[in-house]
Amino acid sequence: MTTKSGSQIIAIEEHYLDADVDQKVNKQAGGGEATKAKLIDLGNLRLKEMDEAGIDIQVLSHCPPGAQAFDPDEAEKRAQGVNNRLHEFIQSKPDRFSGFATLPTRAPEVAADELERCIKDLNFKGAIIHGLTEGEFIDLPKFWPIFERAERLDVPVYIHPGRPHPAVIEAYYKEYAEKYRSILSAGWGFTVETATAGLRLVLSGVFEKHPHLKIILGHMGEGLPFLLWRINHSFGKSIRNEDEEVNFRDIFCKHFYITTSGNFSNPALLCSIMEMGVDRILFSVDWPYVDNTPGAEWINTIPLGKEDLEKILNGNARRLLKM
Repeated sequence: MTTKSGSQIIAIEEHYLDADVDQKVNKQAGGGEATKAKLIDLGNLRLKEMDEAGIDIQVLSHCPPGAQAFDPDEAEKRAQGVNNRLHEFIQSKPDRFSGFATLPTRAPEVAADELERCIKDLNFKGAIIHGLTEGEFIDLPKFWPIFERAERLDVPVYIHPGRPHPAVIEAYYKEYAEKYRSILSAGWGFTVETATAGLRLVLSGVFEKHPHLKIILGHMGEGLPFLLWRINHSFGKSIRNEDEEVNFRDIFCKHFYITTSGNFSNPALLCSIMEMGVDRILFSVDWPYVDNTPGAEWINTIPLGKEDLEKILNGNARRLLKM
């Protein structure tokens, strides 16, 4: 292991690409060729890089768009195929891999049923949803059957970035998008879209309807922990939850977990701990969009005691994902 303490490392936002999804989106999923080669690999290269960095377990999730690409009339069969193939791979190395379901959110009831099948039959640990579905945020009531099922099954839903809405790209980014492609993705666009999704979930009332629902945000909470005081102060006690007025912070810190994916910053981590508590933070790399090595090297610099570090590296994942 690469950690000074010899701690086990569970990384929970680690991506792959299924050939059927890639075909559906005309082989446009995954990014550049080098990244795509790693996404497709479910074998020696992935394990080699995990071993070199000391990553013990990856919780695998499909890269954007996953089963969200499938039309409603084909959603059930094709989503099942994607998840079944991931399950088959995990079964070949169950000590090194686990999985999140990819869901066909364009058919919410089908997506809810597929989530239940993946949890009960495939032993997946939750689900991942990427960005917008046909231009709509996931907080809209039409998508709540997914959250109802996740609450009933007691599993988290990971809200992961997707490409910003075309109108947002046109209004905010068009002058810079060609020269600075990352402004649409990890450089800024992903953060804005996903933080907005998280904020909208709090405001939507979904947590009043489903008081035990658990949501995960990556990339150190997409900036929301840093802004939590200001957001909370601005809204005040204007949010209704279970017949009482509550503040944004209370709902966010009760229902949300965050990961370190692609954000290996001690100041950002310490800010998040101070706002949310160490029990709400899980280690992640965001492989292969970010290499394993920087994340593993960062672990050795984190200024925390062994007990709190263990929670981030493996304990919180074991508790939340029942691993």
